[in-house]
Amino acid sequence: MKDMLVVFSHGKESGPMGSKIRALMKVAENQGAQVMSVDYREHPVGIVHDQNAAGEAERRVAQLLATALPAHRQLVLVGSSMGGYVSTVASQQMAITGLFLLAPAFYLPGYARQDMAPGTSNTLVIHGWSDEVVPVQNSIRFAQLHQCDLHVMAGDHRLNDALPKIEPLFGLFLAKVVSGMK
Repeated sequence: MKDMLVVFSHGKESGPMGSKIRALMKVAENQGAQVMSVDYREHPVGIVHDQNAAGEAERRVAQLLATALPAHRQLVLVGSSMGGYVSTVASQQMAITGLFLLAPAFYLPGYARQDMAPGTSNTLVIHGWSDEVVPVQNSIRFAQLHQCDLHVMAGDHRLNDALPKIEPLFGLFLAKVVSGMK
C-alpha cells in the first residue's frame, strides 16, 4: 500500500486526463503517491452525462463520494474549476489530509452550496488574475474566510501557462501534507 492517494477531479469542460491533471500526476507519482482521476463525463456503463444539466456539480459530488478508493493512509483531493467545488464539498464527508484547488468554481449561480468549507486545514488555492469564467475575487473570498493559502498568478481560467509555477507548488504542498505540517 502506498501511504498517499491523490484523487483528481476535472472541470466541466475538460476530462480526467487533461494537461493539468497529467502534469500534476507526474509530480505526485515522483513523490511516491498513488494517483487516480475520476471521469465525470461518462458513467462506467456507458451513459454520457450532460455536463450542462442542472445539478451536475452535485451529481459529481455524489459520484466522488461513491468512488471506491484504493487503500491509503493519507488522501489528497485535487480539483480544477467545477472539480474544485466538487472536491471541496466532498471533503466535508471524507477523511482527507490535503485539498489542492485550481480556479475553483465557488460562489457561482446554480451551484447548490454557497457556504462550502474545506474538510482540512491543509488547503491551497491557485487562481489566475485573468480568469473570465470564475472571478478571482471568489477564491480570495474563500481563502480569507477559511484562512487558506492562496496563490494568484498571471493566467486565465485554464492556468495552462502557469503550470511551470504550479508544479513545484504542488510538490511542496504534497511534501507538507506528508510531513504533517499545517
